[in-house]
Amino acid sequence: MRRYLLFTVFASGMTTLAAELAAGRLIGNVFGTSNLVWAAIIGLILIYLTLGYWLGGRVADKNPSPFAMYRILAWGAFTLGVVPYVAQPVLRAAASAFDGLQFAVMGGAFVAVLILFIIPISLLGTISPFAIRLSVDDPAHAGVTSGTIYAISTLGSFIGTFLPVLILIPTIGTTRTFLVFSLFLLFVAIAGMALNGQRKQAVIHLWMVAALALLAALNTNQQLKNSEGQVFETESAYNYIQVLQRDGYTLLRLNDGQGIHSIYHPDQLYYGGPWELFLVGPYFNPNTNPSDVQRIGIVGLAAGTAARQATAIYGDIPIDGWEIDPAIVKVGQQYFGMTMPNLIVHVADGRYGLEQSPDKFDILAVDAYRPPYIPPHLTTREFFEMAASHLTSRGVLVINVGRAPEDRSLINGLSTTLATIFPSIHIVDIPGTLNSMVYATMQPTTSEDFSANLSRLSADPNTHPLLAQTLYSAYTNLQPGYQTTMVFTDDRAPIEWLTNNLVINFILHGDVESIQ
Repeated sequence: MRRYLLFTVFASGMTTLAAELAAGRLIGNVFGTSNLVWAAIIGLILIYLTLGYWLGGRVADKNPSPFAMYRILAWGAFTLGVVPYVAQPVLRAAASAFDGLQFAVMGGAFVAVLILFIIPISLLGTISPFAIRLSVDDPAHAGVTSGTIYAISTLGSFIGTFLPVLILIPTIGTTRTFLVFSLFLLFVAIAGMALNGQRKQAVIHLWMVAALALLAALNTNQQLKNSEGQVFETESAYNYIQVLQRDGYTLLRLNDGQGIHSIYHPDQLYYGGPWELFLVGPYFNPNTNPSDVQRIGIVGLAAGTAARQATAIYGDIPIDGWEIDPAIVKVGQQYFGMTMPNLIVHVADGRYGLEQSPDKFDILAVDAYRPPYIPPHLTTREFFEMAASHLTSRGVLVINVGRAPEDRSLINGLSTTLATIFPSIHIVDIPGTLNSMVYATMQPTTSEDFSANLSRLSADPNTHPLLAQTLYSAYTNLQPGYQTTMVFTDDRAPIEWLTNNLVINFILHGDVESIQ
Protein backbone atom coordinates (compact mmCIF):
# COMPACT_ATOMS: atom_id res chain seq x y z
CA MET A 1 0.00 0.00 0.00
CA ARG A 2 2.89 2.36 0.72
CA ARG A 3 4.14 2.03 -2.85
CA TYR A 4 0.72 2.87 -4.22
CA LEU A 5 0.52 5.87 -1.90
CA LEU A 6 3.82 7.12 -3.32
CA PHE A 7 2.50 6.51 -6.85
CA THR A 8 -0.58 8.55 -5.94
CA VAL A 9 1.61 11.44 -4.82
CA PHE A 10 3.56 11.19 -8.10
CA ALA A 11 0.35 11.21 -10.15
CA SER A 12 -1.06 14.15 -8.20
CA GLY A 13 2.12 16.20 -8.64
CA MET A 14 2.24 15.44 -12.35
CA THR A 15 -1.41 16.40 -12.85
CA THR A 16 -1.05 19.64 -10.87
CA LEU A 17 1.75 20.98 -13.09
CA ALA A 18 0.09 19.67 -16.22
CA ALA A 19 -3.08 21.50 -15.19
CA GLU A 20 -1.14 24.73 -14.69
CA LEU A 21 0.43 24.55 -18.14
CA ALA A 22 -2.83 23.48 -19.77
CA ALA A 23 -4.55 26.38 -17.98
CA GLY A 24 -1.99 28.71 -19.56
CA ARG A 25 -2.89 27.41 -23.00
CA LEU A 26 -6.64 27.37 -22.32
CA ILE A 27 -6.54 31.01 -21.27
CA GLY A 28 -3.78 31.97 -23.71
CA ASN A 29 -5.87 30.87 -26.69
CA VAL A 30 -8.06 33.90 -26.00
CA PHE A 31 -6.13 36.27 -23.74
CA GLY A 32 -2.65 35.68 -25.13
CA THR A 33 0.52 34.42 -23.47
CA SER A 34 2.09 37.63 -22.25
CA ASN A 35 4.02 37.67 -18.99
CA LEU A 36 1.06 39.52 -17.43
CA VAL A 37 -1.24 36.61 -18.24
CA TRP A 38 1.25 34.04 -17.02
CA ALA A 39 1.89 36.00 -13.82
CA ALA A 40 -1.85 35.91 -13.07
CA ILE A 41 -2.09 32.19 -13.79
CA ILE A 42 0.99 31.18 -11.80
CA GLY A 43 0.19 33.50 -8.92
CA LEU A 44 -3.37 32.26 -8.47
CA ILE A 45 -2.37 28.61 -8.89
CA LEU A 46 0.13 29.10 -6.06
CA ILE A 47 -2.58 30.67 -3.90
CA TYR A 48 -4.90 27.74 -4.62
CA LEU A 49 -2.14 25.27 -3.74
CA THR A 50 -1.45 27.17 -0.53
CA LEU A 51 -5.10 26.83 0.41
CA GLY A 52 -4.94 23.14 -0.42
CA TYR A 53 -1.85 22.51 1.70
CA TRP A 54 -3.52 24.18 4.67
CA LEU A 55 -6.79 22.33 4.25
CA GLY A 56 -5.04 19.03 3.60
CA GLY A 57 -3.17 19.15 6.86
CA ARG A 58 -6.27 19.97 8.88
CA VAL A 59 -8.49 17.35 7.23
CA ALA A 60 -5.79 14.67 7.50
CA ASP A 61 -5.44 15.25 11.24
CA LYS A 62 -9.20 14.98 11.74
CA ASN A 63 -9.73 11.93 9.49
CA PRO A 64 -6.40 10.20 8.73
CA SER A 65 -7.83 7.47 6.48
CA PRO A 66 -6.79 6.50 2.95
CA PHE A 67 -10.42 6.60 1.78
CA ALA A 68 -10.74 10.25 2.84
CA MET A 69 -7.66 11.13 0.81
CA TYR A 70 -8.73 9.20 -2.28
CA ARG A 71 -12.21 10.70 -2.14
CA ILE A 72 -10.68 14.18 -2.15
CA LEU A 73 -8.41 13.14 -5.00
CA ALA A 74 -11.38 11.84 -6.99
CA TRP A 75 -13.24 15.12 -6.63
CA GLY A 76 -10.11 17.06 -7.55
CA ALA A 77 -9.64 14.96 -10.67
CA PHE A 78 -13.30 15.18 -11.66
CA THR A 79 -13.61 18.96 -11.25
CA LEU A 80 -10.38 19.42 -13.19
CA GLY A 81 -11.88 17.56 -16.14
CA VAL A 82 -15.02 19.67 -15.98
CA VAL A 83 -13.15 23.01 -16.03
CA PRO A 84 -12.51 23.35 -19.80
CA TYR A 85 -16.11 22.48 -20.67
CA VAL A 86 -17.51 24.99 -18.18
CA ALA A 87 -14.98 27.57 -19.38
CA GLN A 88 -15.80 27.20 -23.10
CA PRO A 89 -18.84 29.52 -23.25
CA VAL A 90 -16.98 32.10 -21.17
CA LEU A 91 -13.95 31.89 -23.43
CA ARG A 92 -16.06 32.16 -26.58
CA ALA A 93 -17.68 35.30 -25.19
CA ALA A 94 -14.22 36.64 -24.39
CA ALA A 95 -13.01 35.86 -27.92
CA SER A 96 -15.91 37.86 -29.35
CA ALA A 97 -15.12 40.66 -26.92
CA PHE A 98 -11.51 40.64 -28.09
CA ASP A 99 -12.63 41.08 -31.70
CA GLY A 100 -14.55 44.19 -30.60
CA LEU A 101 -12.02 45.26 -27.96
CA GLN A 102 -14.69 45.23 -25.24
CA PHE A 103 -12.26 45.42 -22.34
CA ALA A 104 -14.79 45.09 -19.52
CA VAL A 105 -16.08 41.79 -20.91
CA MET A 106 -12.53 40.57 -21.49
CA GLY A 107 -11.49 41.35 -17.93
CA GLY A 108 -14.54 39.69 -16.42
CA ALA A 109 -14.07 36.56 -18.49
CA PHE A 110 -10.40 36.36 -17.53
CA VAL A 111 -11.23 36.49 -13.83
CA ALA A 112 -14.10 34.02 -14.23
CA VAL A 113 -11.96 31.40 -15.93
CA LEU A 114 -9.19 31.70 -13.36
CA ILE A 115 -11.69 31.29 -10.52
CA LEU A 116 -12.81 27.99 -12.05
CA PHE A 117 -9.48 26.44 -11.04
CA ILE A 118 -9.84 27.16 -7.34
CA ILE A 119 -11.66 23.88 -6.58
CA PRO A 120 -9.54 21.31 -8.47
CA ILE A 121 -6.16 22.87 -7.71
CA SER A 122 -6.97 23.38 -4.03
CA LEU A 123 -8.13 19.77 -3.75
CA LEU A 124 -4.99 18.50 -5.46
CA GLY A 125 -2.95 20.61 -3.05
CA THR A 126 -4.31 18.59 -0.11
CA ILE A 127 -2.74 15.31 -1.29
CA SER A 128 0.89 15.79 -0.25
CA PRO A 129 0.19 16.81 3.38
CA PHE A 130 -2.47 14.09 3.56
CA ALA A 131 0.01 11.49 2.29
CA ILE A 132 2.58 12.61 4.84
CA ARG A 133 0.05 12.20 7.64
CA LEU A 134 -0.80 8.66 6.46
CA SER A 135 2.85 7.69 6.07
CA VAL A 136 4.28 8.95 9.36
CA ASP A 137 4.02 6.18 11.91
CA ASP A 138 7.25 7.01 13.70
CA PRO A 139 8.03 10.67 14.52
CA ALA A 140 11.72 9.83 14.40
CA HIS A 141 11.42 9.31 10.63
CA ALA A 142 9.04 12.17 9.88
CA GLY A 143 11.71 14.17 8.07
CA VAL A 144 12.67 11.29 5.77
CA THR A 145 9.04 10.49 5.06
CA SER A 146 7.99 14.03 4.23
CA GLY A 147 11.15 14.58 2.17
CA THR A 148 10.48 11.43 0.15
CA ILE A 149 6.88 12.41 -0.53
CA TYR A 150 7.75 15.93 -1.64
CA ALA A 151 10.58 14.58 -3.80
CA ILE A 152 8.26 12.14 -5.57
CA SER A 153 5.60 14.82 -5.97
CA THR A 154 8.18 17.15 -7.50
CA LEU A 155 9.37 14.39 -9.84
CA GLY A 156 5.79 13.98 -10.99
CA SER A 157 5.60 17.75 -11.49
CA PHE A 158 8.69 17.55 -13.69
CA ILE A 159 6.98 15.03 -15.96
CA GLY A 160 3.82 17.10 -15.92
CA THR A 161 5.77 20.12 -17.16
CA PHE A 162 6.73 18.53 -20.48
CA LEU A 163 4.06 15.96 -21.27
CA PRO A 164 1.20 18.38 -22.07
CA VAL A 165 3.26 20.96 -23.93
CA LEU A 166 5.40 18.66 -26.07
CA ILE A 167 3.02 15.78 -26.71
CA LEU A 168 -0.62 16.08 -25.66
CA ILE A 169 -1.68 19.65 -26.53
CA PRO A 170 -0.19 19.57 -30.07
CA THR A 171 -1.74 16.15 -30.78
CA ILE A 172 -5.14 16.15 -29.03
CA GLY A 173 -5.71 19.78 -27.99
CA THR A 174 -6.09 21.59 -24.70
CA THR A 175 -9.55 20.32 -23.69
CA ARG A 176 -8.67 16.68 -24.26
CA THR A 177 -5.39 17.19 -22.42
CA PHE A 178 -7.38 18.22 -19.36
CA LEU A 179 -9.59 15.17 -19.91
CA VAL A 180 -6.66 12.75 -20.16
CA PHE A 181 -5.06 13.91 -16.92
CA SER A 182 -8.41 14.10 -15.19
CA LEU A 183 -9.37 10.53 -16.11
CA PHE A 184 -5.92 9.22 -15.30
CA LEU A 185 -5.98 10.74 -11.83
CA LEU A 186 -9.59 9.69 -11.32
CA PHE A 187 -8.70 6.05 -12.01
CA VAL A 188 -5.77 6.39 -9.59
CA ALA A 189 -8.22 7.58 -6.92
CA ILE A 190 -10.79 4.86 -7.61
CA ALA A 191 -8.13 2.15 -7.60
CA GLY A 192 -6.80 3.55 -4.33
CA MET A 193 -10.24 3.21 -2.78
CA ALA A 194 -10.51 -0.40 -3.90
CA LEU A 195 -7.01 -1.30 -2.69
CA ASN A 196 -7.87 0.10 0.74
CA GLY A 197 -11.00 -1.98 1.23
CA GLN A 198 -13.57 0.46 -0.19
CA ARG A 199 -14.60 -1.45 -3.31
CA LYS A 200 -18.22 -0.36 -3.06
CA GLN A 201 -17.17 3.28 -2.91
CA ALA A 202 -14.84 2.69 -5.83
CA VAL A 203 -17.74 1.43 -7.92
CA ILE A 204 -19.95 4.32 -6.82
CA HIS A 205 -17.33 6.87 -7.89
CA LEU A 206 -17.32 5.46 -11.42
CA TRP A 207 -20.18 7.88 -12.10
CA MET A 208 -17.52 10.56 -12.38
CA VAL A 209 -15.88 8.67 -15.25
CA ALA A 210 -19.24 8.33 -16.98
CA ALA A 211 -20.01 12.03 -16.52
CA LEU A 212 -16.68 13.11 -18.01
CA ALA A 213 -17.13 10.70 -20.93
CA LEU A 214 -20.60 12.17 -21.57
CA LEU A 215 -19.23 15.72 -21.44
CA ALA A 216 -16.53 14.81 -23.93
CA ALA A 217 -19.04 13.17 -26.27
CA LEU A 218 -21.41 16.13 -26.17
CA ASN A 219 -18.58 18.54 -26.97
CA THR A 220 -16.99 16.56 -29.80
CA ASN A 221 -15.81 18.74 -32.71
CA GLN A 222 -16.51 21.96 -30.80
CA GLN A 223 -14.40 24.84 -32.11
CA LEU A 224 -12.30 26.83 -29.67
CA LYS A 225 -13.41 30.03 -31.37
CA ASN A 226 -16.27 30.86 -33.70
CA SER A 227 -14.86 33.94 -35.38
CA GLU A 228 -16.48 35.23 -38.53
CA GLY A 229 -15.00 33.53 -41.58
CA GLN A 230 -13.04 30.93 -39.63
CA VAL A 231 -11.94 28.05 -41.87
CA PHE A 232 -9.27 26.39 -39.76
CA GLU A 233 -7.93 26.26 -36.24
CA THR A 234 -5.36 24.15 -34.46
CA GLU A 235 -3.03 24.15 -31.50
CA SER A 236 0.71 23.60 -31.73
CA ALA A 237 3.42 23.40 -29.11
CA TYR A 238 3.85 27.17 -29.54
CA ASN A 239 0.55 28.75 -30.57
CA TYR A 240 -3.17 28.63 -31.06
CA ILE A 241 -3.43 29.07 -34.84
CA GLN A 242 -6.51 30.42 -36.61
CA VAL A 243 -7.16 30.96 -40.34
CA LEU A 244 -9.97 33.28 -41.45
CA GLN A 245 -11.35 34.15 -44.87
CA ARG A 246 -12.99 37.53 -45.26
CA ASP A 247 -13.84 39.44 -48.44
CA GLY A 248 -11.54 37.25 -50.51
CA TYR A 249 -8.58 37.62 -48.12
CA THR A 250 -7.10 34.81 -46.05
CA LEU A 251 -5.82 35.94 -42.64
CA LEU A 252 -3.56 34.26 -40.09
CA ARG A 253 -4.19 35.04 -36.43
CA LEU A 254 -2.42 33.59 -33.40
CA ASN A 255 -3.40 33.17 -29.74
CA ASP A 256 -5.54 36.12 -28.65
CA GLY A 257 -6.16 37.09 -32.27
CA GLN A 258 -5.12 40.72 -31.94
CA GLY A 259 -3.06 41.33 -35.04
CA ILE A 260 -2.81 39.73 -38.46
CA HIS A 261 0.41 37.78 -38.86
CA SER A 262 0.02 36.90 -42.54
CA ILE A 263 -2.42 37.77 -45.31
CA TYR A 264 -3.13 36.30 -48.74
CA HIS A 265 -5.22 37.21 -51.76
CA PRO A 266 -4.81 35.34 -55.04
CA ASP A 267 -5.12 38.51 -57.14
CA GLN A 268 -3.59 41.22 -54.93
CA LEU A 269 -0.15 41.82 -53.45
CA TYR A 270 -0.39 45.20 -51.72
CA TYR A 271 -1.93 44.95 -48.26
CA GLY A 272 -1.07 48.27 -46.61
CA GLY A 273 0.79 46.48 -43.81
CA PRO A 274 4.36 45.79 -42.73
CA TRP A 275 5.03 42.94 -45.15
CA GLU A 276 5.73 44.94 -48.30
CA LEU A 277 7.51 47.66 -46.34
CA PHE A 278 10.30 45.22 -45.47
CA LEU A 279 11.17 45.12 -49.14
CA VAL A 280 11.99 48.81 -49.67
CA GLY A 281 14.85 48.98 -47.17
CA PRO A 282 17.66 48.92 -49.77
CA TYR A 283 16.35 52.13 -51.38
CA PHE A 284 17.70 54.23 -48.53
CA ASN A 285 21.04 53.55 -50.25
CA PRO A 286 21.76 55.89 -53.19
CA ASN A 287 21.25 54.68 -56.77
CA THR A 288 19.68 51.35 -55.87
CA ASN A 289 17.87 49.15 -58.38
CA PRO A 290 15.81 45.98 -57.88
CA SER A 291 18.54 43.93 -59.54
CA ASP A 292 20.88 44.88 -56.65
CA VAL A 293 18.85 42.69 -54.26
CA GLN A 294 20.20 39.15 -54.56
CA ARG A 295 19.20 37.42 -51.33
CA ILE A 296 16.66 38.07 -48.56
CA GLY A 297 16.35 36.69 -45.04
CA ILE A 298 13.16 36.79 -42.96
CA VAL A 299 13.22 36.12 -39.21
CA GLY A 300 9.60 35.39 -38.31
CA LEU A 301 8.40 33.97 -41.63
CA ALA A 302 4.86 33.15 -40.42
CA ALA A 303 2.79 32.11 -43.46
CA GLY A 304 5.08 33.77 -45.98
CA THR A 305 3.35 37.02 -47.01
CA ALA A 306 6.56 39.04 -47.29
CA ALA A 307 8.33 36.19 -49.08
CA ARG A 308 5.57 35.98 -51.66
CA GLN A 309 5.70 39.74 -52.25
CA ALA A 310 9.50 39.66 -52.46
CA THR A 311 9.35 36.97 -55.14
CA ALA A 312 6.95 39.12 -57.17
CA ILE A 313 9.26 42.16 -56.98
CA TYR A 314 12.70 40.61 -57.15
CA GLY A 315 12.11 37.36 -59.00
CA ASP A 316 13.27 33.91 -58.00
CA ILE A 317 16.15 35.04 -55.79
CA PRO A 318 16.92 32.88 -52.72
CA ILE A 319 14.80 33.79 -49.69
CA ASP A 320 15.64 32.24 -46.32
CA GLY A 321 12.78 32.23 -43.83
CA TRP A 322 13.04 31.24 -40.19
CA GLU A 323 9.86 30.19 -38.38
CA ILE A 324 9.96 28.45 -35.01
CA ASP A 325 6.51 26.85 -35.31
CA PRO A 326 6.28 24.03 -37.89
CA ALA A 327 2.48 24.10 -37.66
CA ILE A 328 2.47 27.67 -38.99
CA VAL A 329 4.65 26.56 -41.90
CA LYS A 330 2.10 23.89 -42.80
CA VAL A 331 -0.72 26.43 -42.62
CA GLY A 332 1.25 28.78 -44.87
CA GLN A 333 1.72 26.08 -47.48
CA GLN A 334 -1.92 25.03 -47.37
CA TYR A 335 -3.76 28.35 -47.14
CA PHE A 336 -1.37 31.19 -48.03
CA GLY A 337 0.34 30.12 -51.25
CA MET A 338 3.68 29.67 -49.48
CA THR A 339 4.94 27.26 -52.13
CA MET A 340 7.54 29.43 -53.90
CA PRO A 341 10.46 27.22 -55.02
CA ASN A 342 12.96 29.96 -54.15
CA LEU A 343 11.83 30.06 -50.49
CA ILE A 344 14.05 28.08 -48.14
CA VAL A 345 12.14 27.44 -44.92
CA HIS A 346 14.11 26.86 -41.72
CA VAL A 347 12.09 25.61 -38.75
CA ALA A 348 14.19 27.12 -35.97
CA ASP A 349 14.47 29.98 -33.51
CA GLY A 350 15.33 33.09 -35.50
CA ARG A 351 18.46 34.08 -33.61
CA TYR A 352 19.94 30.60 -33.56
CA GLY A 353 19.01 29.92 -37.16
CA LEU A 354 20.44 33.19 -38.47
CA GLU A 355 23.63 32.69 -36.49
CA GLN A 356 24.13 29.29 -38.16
CA SER A 357 23.55 30.65 -41.65
CA PRO A 358 26.61 30.94 -43.92
CA ASP A 359 24.92 33.53 -46.14
CA LYS A 360 24.77 37.31 -46.34
CA PHE A 361 21.61 39.20 -47.20
CA ASP A 362 20.70 42.47 -48.91
CA ILE A 363 17.49 42.62 -46.86
CA LEU A 364 17.21 41.07 -43.43
CA ALA A 365 13.65 41.35 -42.10
CA VAL A 366 12.78 40.76 -38.46
CA ASP A 367 9.04 40.20 -38.10
CA ALA A 368 9.03 38.45 -34.73
CA TYR A 369 7.87 41.39 -32.61
CA ARG A 370 4.31 42.08 -31.63
CA PRO A 371 3.48 43.47 -28.20
CA PRO A 372 3.23 41.85 -25.79
CA TYR A 373 5.04 38.90 -27.42
CA ILE A 374 8.52 40.21 -28.09
CA PRO A 375 11.43 37.78 -27.62
CA PRO A 376 14.02 39.79 -25.66
CA HIS A 377 16.89 37.89 -27.27
CA LEU A 378 15.91 39.41 -30.64
CA THR A 379 16.14 43.00 -29.36
CA THR A 380 19.70 43.27 -28.05
CA ARG A 381 22.93 44.78 -29.28
CA GLU A 382 24.47 41.30 -29.44
CA PHE A 383 21.70 40.08 -31.74
CA PHE A 384 21.96 43.14 -33.95
CA GLU A 385 25.75 42.74 -34.17
CA MET A 386 25.24 39.18 -35.34
CA ALA A 387 22.57 40.32 -37.80
CA ALA A 388 24.92 42.98 -39.20
CA SER A 389 27.53 40.30 -39.82
CA HIS A 390 25.02 38.61 -42.13
CA LEU A 391 24.36 41.71 -44.24
CA THR A 392 26.09 42.69 -47.45
CA SER A 393 28.00 45.99 -47.61
CA ARG A 394 24.81 47.75 -48.74
CA GLY A 395 22.45 45.56 -46.75
CA VAL A 396 19.59 46.78 -44.58
CA LEU A 397 18.10 45.36 -41.38
CA VAL A 398 14.35 46.05 -41.17
CA ILE A 399 12.25 45.53 -38.05
CA ASN A 400 8.48 45.62 -37.60
CA VAL A 401 7.80 47.24 -34.20
CA GLY A 402 4.55 47.80 -32.33
CA ARG A 403 3.68 50.97 -30.44
CA ALA A 404 0.84 52.64 -28.59
CA PRO A 405 -0.85 55.85 -29.75
CA GLU A 406 1.10 57.94 -27.22
CA ASP A 407 3.99 55.58 -26.48
CA ARG A 408 7.01 55.13 -28.76
CA SER A 409 9.32 53.84 -26.03
CA LEU A 410 9.93 50.49 -27.70
CA ILE A 411 10.79 52.15 -31.01
CA ASN A 412 13.12 54.55 -29.20
CA GLY A 413 14.88 51.75 -27.34
CA LEU A 414 15.39 49.58 -30.40
CA SER A 415 16.55 52.54 -32.49
CA THR A 416 19.00 53.58 -29.79
CA THR A 417 20.38 50.06 -29.65
CA LEU A 418 20.62 49.74 -33.43
CA ALA A 419 22.45 53.07 -33.65
CA THR A 420 25.36 51.62 -31.68
CA ILE A 421 26.03 49.34 -34.68
CA PHE A 422 24.49 50.90 -37.79
CA PRO A 423 25.37 54.40 -39.06
CA SER A 424 21.84 55.37 -40.10
CA ILE A 425 18.37 54.67 -38.71
CA HIS A 426 15.09 55.50 -40.46
CA ILE A 427 11.55 55.05 -39.13
CA VAL A 428 8.29 54.72 -41.07
CA ASP A 429 4.89 54.62 -39.37
CA ILE A 430 2.32 52.42 -41.06
CA PRO A 431 -0.89 54.46 -41.39
CA GLY A 432 -4.01 53.05 -39.77
CA THR A 433 -2.04 50.68 -37.55
CA LEU A 434 0.01 50.65 -34.36
CA ASN A 435 3.14 49.53 -36.19
CA SER A 436 6.33 51.20 -37.32
CA MET A 437 9.15 49.97 -39.50
CA VAL A 438 12.71 50.63 -38.35
CA TYR A 439 15.39 50.53 -41.05
CA ALA A 440 19.07 50.21 -40.11
CA THR A 441 21.53 50.57 -42.99
CA MET A 442 25.12 49.35 -43.22
CA GLN A 443 26.12 52.58 -45.03
CA PRO A 444 25.39 56.19 -44.05
CA THR A 445 22.11 57.00 -45.78
CA THR A 446 19.57 59.83 -45.91
CA SER A 447 15.91 60.27 -46.70
CA GLU A 448 17.01 62.29 -49.75
CA ASP A 449 18.60 59.13 -51.17
CA PHE A 450 15.28 57.36 -50.70
CA SER A 451 13.40 60.23 -52.35
CA ALA A 452 15.72 60.15 -55.36
CA ASN A 453 15.21 56.41 -55.79
CA LEU A 454 11.46 56.87 -55.49
CA SER A 455 11.38 59.51 -58.23
CA ARG A 456 13.57 57.50 -60.57
CA LEU A 457 11.87 54.13 -60.11
CA SER A 458 8.34 55.57 -60.22
CA ALA A 459 9.09 56.97 -63.65
CA ASP A 460 10.48 53.62 -64.88
CA PRO A 461 7.72 51.54 -66.55
CA ASN A 462 9.64 48.36 -65.68
CA THR A 463 9.29 48.93 -61.93
CA HIS A 464 6.90 46.47 -60.35
CA PRO A 465 3.70 48.28 -59.28
CA LEU A 466 3.94 46.80 -55.78
CA LEU A 467 7.42 48.28 -55.35
CA ALA A 468 6.39 51.70 -56.68
CA GLN A 469 3.33 51.87 -54.44
CA THR A 470 5.27 50.76 -51.35
CA LEU A 471 8.10 53.23 -51.99
CA TYR A 472 5.57 56.05 -52.08
CA SER A 473 3.83 54.84 -48.93
CA ALA A 474 7.13 54.56 -47.06
CA TYR A 475 8.31 58.01 -48.08
CA THR A 476 5.06 59.77 -47.17
CA ASN A 477 5.12 58.21 -43.70
CA LEU A 478 8.78 58.77 -42.81
CA GLN A 479 9.23 60.04 -39.24
CA PRO A 480 11.69 62.75 -38.17
CA GLY A 481 13.65 60.48 -35.79
CA TYR A 482 13.60 58.99 -32.32
CA GLN A 483 14.51 59.81 -28.74
CA THR A 484 17.73 58.35 -27.42
CA THR A 485 17.17 55.99 -24.50
CA MET A 486 18.95 52.95 -23.06
CA VAL A 487 20.81 50.33 -25.07
CA PHE A 488 19.37 46.81 -24.83
CA THR A 489 21.88 44.02 -24.17
CA ASP A 490 21.69 40.29 -23.54
CA ASP A 491 22.34 41.11 -19.89
CA ARG A 492 19.68 43.83 -19.60
CA ALA A 493 16.74 44.30 -21.92
CA PRO A 494 13.61 45.32 -19.98
CA ILE A 495 11.31 44.45 -22.86
CA GLU A 496 8.55 43.17 -20.58
CA TRP A 497 8.29 46.55 -18.82
CA LEU A 498 8.02 48.38 -22.11
CA THR A 499 5.51 46.01 -23.67
CA ASN A 500 3.35 45.94 -20.54
CA ASN A 501 3.22 49.74 -20.62
CA LEU A 502 2.34 49.63 -24.32
CA VAL A 503 -0.60 47.33 -23.68
CA ILE A 504 -1.85 49.41 -20.75
CA ASN A 505 -1.50 52.65 -22.72
CA PHE A 506 -3.33 51.09 -25.65
CA ILE A 507 -6.22 50.03 -23.42
CA LEU A 508 -6.43 53.42 -21.70
CA HIS A 509 -6.24 55.34 -24.97
CA GLY A 510 -9.36 53.60 -26.26
CA ASP A 511 -8.66 53.83 -30.00
CA VAL A 512 -9.23 50.71 -32.07
CA GLU A 513 -6.25 50.26 -34.33
CA SER A 514 -4.60 47.11 -35.56
CA ILE A 515 -1.26 45.70 -34.54
CA GLN A 516 0.21 43.50 -37.26
